Amino acid sequence: MSAERPFLPPVRLNSEAELARDALAAPLFVRAVRLARWAGPDTRVGAGGELVEAQLPAAAEHLGLPADEDGAAYAGEAWRLAVDTGLLDVTDPEEDGRDPEGQGEVGPESESEGTVTVGENLALLTGGSPQDVLSIWLDGLDAVHADATAPVLDDFADLVGEDGSIDFDALDWDPEAEAEFLDGVLGNLYLLTLADNGAGEGPVPLPALAASMIVPDDMGEPTDDILEQVSEAMMRLDDQFRLLEPIGIVEYRPVDEALLVEEGETADASAAGADDEDVTRYGMVKLTPLGLYGVRARMLEAGLEAPAVGDLAGKGADALLDGIAHYPESAARAEVKLWLAAYGTEGAVAAAAELLAAARGTDEGAPLRRLHCQQALALAGPEAEPAVRAVLGDPELGGLARVWLAERGAADVPAPPEDMIFWLAIDTIAAQLDADGELDELQGLVEGLSAQHGGFFDEVWRVDHPATADVLEAMGRLHSDKKAAKDARKAAFKARSRAGS
Repeated sequence: MSAERPFLPPVRLNSEAELARDALAAPLFVRAVRLARWAGPDTRVGAGGELVEAQLPAAAEHLGLPADEDGAAYAGEAWRLAVDTGLLDVTDPEEDGRDPEGQGEVGPESESEGTVTVGENLALLTGGSPQDVLSIWLDGLDAVHADATAPVLDDFADLVGEDGSIDFDALDWDPEAEAEFLDGVLGNLYLLTLADNGAGEGPVPLPALAASMIVPDDMGEPTDDILEQVSEAMMRLDDQFRLLEPIGIVEYRPVDEALLVEEGETADASAAGADDEDVTRYGMVKLTPLGLYGVRARMLEAGLEAPAVGDLAGKGADALLDGIAHYPESAARAEVKLWLAAYGTEGAVAAAAELLAAARGTDEGAPLRRLHCQQALALAGPEAEPAVRAVLGDPELGGLARVWLAERGAADVPAPPEDMIFWLAIDTIAAQLDADGELDELQGLVEGLSAQHGGFFDEVWRVDHPATADVLEAMGRLHSDKKAAKDARKAAFKARSRAGS
């Protein structure tokens, strides 16, 4: 996957026990397990580990599949997965010089066959942990992903030379490019699923997903050439998602075959702009909870940062406040709740004290840390009060401590000095600017804070805060009152002059 992918929002994953149950219920995985338990000493396999053709009907029958070409194909697919995931171990006869039944030297009739035994991983599916099951399933996902990106051979005979060798150059196939493209598609589907704080969990039209990989962001009306590329990508993805669905990674509604154009068998890419009723006929795909887990695992393996809610539990408060800096609100709350749960009610004071200590600082990210510290303390409960009261005299934390106590109706809260009020105002706006909040909300905050104190801009420029000048300039841009905006800009100039001198 591309290392240039933007920051990914945190994903909320199901528990490992739930995910393991989903993995064990994936249709292809179920068939692979059944064949692994069906295989015995008389099972005959080719030197490459595949089930010999003569045994495919029996394997298909065991799986409850028809004894025809399709049933044999499904059985062969399940057998390959059993081998690829270590549910079965296959031995090449050339490695031990024995025939498949261990009765002597390999003869002419058995030289292309190997032996099969139960693999160690089969026992882990019932006796291992959920992590063991998921690790085996991930191996299966890698194998299916490789199958999905393999070349499509219309006529294999055309690739075989006179000497019997295969001309791989004639395939016009770049395995790395194919894998990168499919990973890019899965990455975009992952982002769309997490979009708007999980509001994008519905199925995605296949044309839109293909277009996200083909159409440049700055392109207005797509050209005919681009539309043709999107159509070709759609049909390739249609084949790939049909392969990926049985491993449990996606729910997929295939392209309606009635829409396929005979010439080239490509669907009209203009479906990306069709109405909802029509676009569903062009394919709809959705990541399952297990799919979110699997795609994230591939991202992590590729070196990408793909956070998940719960990653910060057990880490220090500094890691928590920095980690949730740009999380959506609900994800940040969930992360903080898990972090606090590790301390329990008895450790509430220690947890609050650690949060407050991590919130101190004059660096650029400190205002946002303090904002998230305040939000985290709101979830800490009344047991945290002693730690909060301990910082009432702290110039950086005293303001948020008073806010916390006031919101809980605490008694004996000392009034803040005027310089602390102004400092807290600057710090709060600096945090919101860093958080990239909604413009209307930020404008309301700016106007509300400046209106709470007469002559606000005559005094606030003296605040000894690293962000004072930047905040006042932003207030000058955001304030709807022209006079107040002008006063803010004048105050910003004074603050910069004071800092310079």
